[in-house]
Amino acid sequence: MAKVLTSSGQSQETCLPPALHYIPLKTHQQESIKEVHMVLFPIMEDLLSKTRLSPRDIDILIVNCSGFCPSPSLSSIIINKYSMRSDIKSYTLSGMGCSASAIGIHMAENLLKTHKNSYAVVLSTEVLSTGWYPGNERSKLALNCLFRMGSAAILLSNKRDAKKSSKYKLFRTLRTLRAFEDKAYLSAFREEDSLGYLGVTLNRDLLQVAGETLRSNVTVLGSSILPFSEKVRTIAAILWKIFINKSSEIYVPDFKTVIQHFCLPTSGRPVIREIAKGLKLGEKDIEPALMTLNRFGNQSSASLWYELAYLEAKERVKKGDMVWQLGMGSGPKCNSVVLECIRPIVGESKRGPWDDCIHRYPIAALDQGI
Repeated sequence: MAKVLTSSGQSQETCLPPALHYIPLKTHQQESIKEVHMVLFPIMEDLLSKTRLSPRDIDILIVNCSGFCPSPSLSSIIINKYSMRSDIKSYTLSGMGCSASAIGIHMAENLLKTHKNSYAVVLSTEVLSTGWYPGNERSKLALNCLFRMGSAAILLSNKRDAKKSSKYKLFRTLRTLRAFEDKAYLSAFREEDSLGYLGVTLNRDLLQVAGETLRSNVTVLGSSILPFSEKVRTIAAILWKIFINKSSEIYVPDFKTVIQHFCLPTSGRPVIREIAKGLKLGEKDIEPALMTLNRFGNQSSASLWYELAYLEAKERVKKGDMVWQLGMGSGPKCNSVVLECIRPIVGESKRGPWDDCIHRYPIAALDQGI
């Protein structure tokens, strides 16, 4: 674990919950409930304050947390805390891994097609105190090193007057799942070790499976958002490889012809660079992911929103820009959310999670383990 942490790309500023600061660890139910309160209540209150909404204005509530699924549910905890309406449509997503927030956005999009003139809130987090693996099996220890505290609250609406205050328009969502294949299904699996300790096993096939899942998602997404000229190049390259030169490299479409900003999975520095290599992205494109990993760690599904907050704090997102949020999780699954910026975004460096540290980033020496 010490070796993994040293090369993980995470700084000393990342946070673990209080339950994991004790010896022995306090991983029982009540500590996990306390962690839920710690990560979800502040962001919900912050969202309501910024948008000047009442809890009773919310029509749809979606809460995602992969590893902790209490009863009453996480959405019920939020509804009880804020005395929301009795007719609110509430959902709790569990077991969806790091792609759960993108799934929540996709779900909210579909619900808003049915429920007109509505507000939907998606809350994304991961509760770490229940996911700690106390055993010694190497394949299960990696997750102890990767994940840190974090949460995000996202408001979506189909109300006509929402355009006046909204930052983005939801341009495209896409979900890809490969659980139908045994090798893919078992690539990341929660199970007990020989001593009965529960943990998530990361198998050797994981990176290959993740690459195949990503490729499937990118292929479909590209066919719907890439400009015609780039589609023609892609088709020509495929035909060339099939009929003329089978040894030629696979052509990777240039997504930068339509996407200006990228929010990638913060699963570790090598994973970020491998995804960047596959998509032909430059250092500037992967900067949000690397800096989020350094400052906050891998916050599971919430990381995508910390990366977007980084871009906003740097005032890089301009009106008309496209932002691609790419979430990958166990299952395995790959989910894409494409946002279109619909107004200038300024002053966010003083309001978001980067307000006390954005002046220190980017860190040029990050690849040297600093």
